[in-house]
Amino acid sequence: MHEGTPFDEFDDYVRLVRVSGLTMSPDGRRLVVTAATLDGKGTSFVDALWEIDATGARPPRRLTWGLTGETGAAFTHDGDLLFTAARAVASGTGARESTDATPPTSLWRLPARGGEAHVVVTRGGAVRGVATAHSAPTFAVSVAMFGRTVDDDARIRGDRERRDMSAVLHTGYPVRHWDHELGPERPHLVAGTGGAELVPDADATVDLAPDAGDALRDAEYVIAPDGSYAVTTWTVPAPLAARRTTLARIDIESGHRTTLVDDPDADLSAPVVAPDGRTVAFLRESVATAERAPRVTLHRCDAASGSVERLVPAWDRWPTSVAWLADGSGLVLTADDHGRAPIFVLREGDSVPRRVTDDDFAYTDVRVAPDGATVFALRSSYAAPPHPVRIDLASGAVTVLATPAAAVDSERLPELPGTLVEVETESDDGVPLRAWMAVPTGAEPHAPVPLLLWIHGGPLSSWNVWSWRWNPWLLVAQGYAVLLPDPALSTGYGQEFVQRGWGRWGREPFTDLMALTDAAVARPEIDAARTGAMGGSFGGYMANWVAGHTNRFRAIVTHAGLWALDQFGPTTDAAWYWNREMTPEMAVENSPHLFVADIATPMLVIHGDKDYRVPVGEALRLWYELLSESGLPADDQGETVHRFLSFPSENHWVLRPEHARVWYQVVEAFLSEHVLGEPAAMPDVLGVDHDPGVSVIPEE
Repeated sequence: MHEGTPFDEFDDYVRLVRVSGLTMSPDGRRLVVTAATLDGKGTSFVDALWEIDATGARPPRRLTWGLTGETGAAFTHDGDLLFTAARAVASGTGARESTDATPPTSLWRLPARGGEAHVVVTRGGAVRGVATAHSAPTFAVSVAMFGRTVDDDARIRGDRERRDMSAVLHTGYPVRHWDHELGPERPHLVAGTGGAELVPDADATVDLAPDAGDALRDAEYVIAPDGSYAVTTWTVPAPLAARRTTLARIDIESGHRTTLVDDPDADLSAPVVAPDGRTVAFLRESVATAERAPRVTLHRCDAASGSVERLVPAWDRWPTSVAWLADGSGLVLTADDHGRAPIFVLREGDSVPRRVTDDDFAYTDVRVAPDGATVFALRSSYAAPPHPVRIDLASGAVTVLATPAAAVDSERLPELPGTLVEVETESDDGVPLRAWMAVPTGAEPHAPVPLLLWIHGGPLSSWNVWSWRWNPWLLVAQGYAVLLPDPALSTGYGQEFVQRGWGRWGREPFTDLMALTDAAVARPEIDAARTGAMGGSFGGYMANWVAGHTNRFRAIVTHAGLWALDQFGPTTDAAWYWNREMTPEMAVENSPHLFVADIATPMLVIHGDKDYRVPVGEALRLWYELLSESGLPADDQGETVHRFLSFPSENHWVLRPEHARVWYQVVEAFLSEHVLGEPAAMPDVLGVDHDPGVSVIPEE
């Protein structure tokens, strides 16, 4: 790595170790995380499992070395480690043979006492989502299968592979999700019971719901501590081609399934079973309407009767994760809160949860230790990538544990090319607003730096957790201050803050963004004359809206952005969800495409063809209308100041390292030309004969 920070050059940035997926052994002595590193070709990331010493006394230790990587780690009751991997398995193990070059993803077991990992379940298609019982030799996984039985799957799968068949016949909705077609494979919830001697055999596992159909797509499930039953989300049809999730209880031995909680006015998620197995805590998200935003609340139910109780109704935050204390006396929660995501503890009788951590970080992957006094988690913010920590529940003291990044790079956390500061102001209607701003080292009143307004997606989210994909520090290293605002619709500021932007995307969210931009450019270290705006997904929608409603920015970058709301609503992969808010009237009032004639700012449009959440038709229509109808159309020779960067093989995100490199190179060149007034060439790899000329600086 060259001198400076790892954000100065993309090659250094992409080699940083990316930590995720913390899990803990039942005795609380072992922690395991997933660490992704760049492969030898530099074209993809490979995941490996690393053990973290819970006491912090020993350095991290790599556990797996597979060529295609390992994910989905979970400990068995006796301390063995289960994980999923696409590895070749030895003949005679009962594993299905595939004509594909890549073996199917199977469930593997790494013994705690030592020895090689061996395959446990290889059945049907990909195996994922490992759940284990705390005190019994029981586990469950999701398996993608054709048909209802193992024999059906083998026959149909083999026939489709021989025929190179990809056709899908749909009988319901949805038909797509993010970047892939739904069906004809369907997820089956498969449970197994046994010790380390368990071998891959269809007879060694039981299909808990062979008749599930689509009910287990993206299911969240847990096993009771004694291994006697599972609780899973169960998706059911709803009117107007909608879907909603209930909770089901399935007996492991008999496969008998009962509906545990069915709320017609909500989607239920994140079930966790109490240590005594008698109570289930879960989250409820109310079904939104055109007038009413959704609300996420905390509930618990009796695991036998299903009787439900709402917890802490006075708490005006949306819980994002739930875990039981070791003795069942309370819950450990996380929730977005003013640009952070602290850990909270809720005990019996509390009117609101008690906040445990008091720092500027977001906590995820929370694991409660058996001693009841300690919690382990991954912690991150826009000042630090995810890293493992130990938290004392009584004092809130946080101890940073060694991370695999330290073992690879000799650095605990990467050095940043600037500092993270907080920007505060008020909205037009007097509501307090705040944002993070990443400011480059050396920004001073005598040397002000240009500003980039970076708008988050969601829209029900917050700029509070590190992102490897949307990372401001790569642009900070180029000399920009990057503003990360939380406007109306952002989470962590109370229900009313969400409600004030609900169905009003072009109003309060837009005016909040402008108010925070005003506050940022008023700072003496910011050059108010050199500003740009950018965003992805809903942030791309807002970038498109900004383009048609102000000329204050010199350039706008829109990635996977919504353009024509009447077109987007029916073509996205979950139309029913958006149609709850997006009435025909709302679409007309808030659609950016209706203001294309007012766009007088150079725009860089970016989109992936495999994006089914925001279909590529949004970008195609935006591009055509920019060139034909905007205030900066193409000239008679077809030349334009606008640019369109297309990724035919990428989805809503841009995930391949080389594509991400091009993404940042093109963004940097476009911003340099228009924000800085310094023409820059596009990357040669695009084959573009582009001789940058004089930048176009829009007038106020």
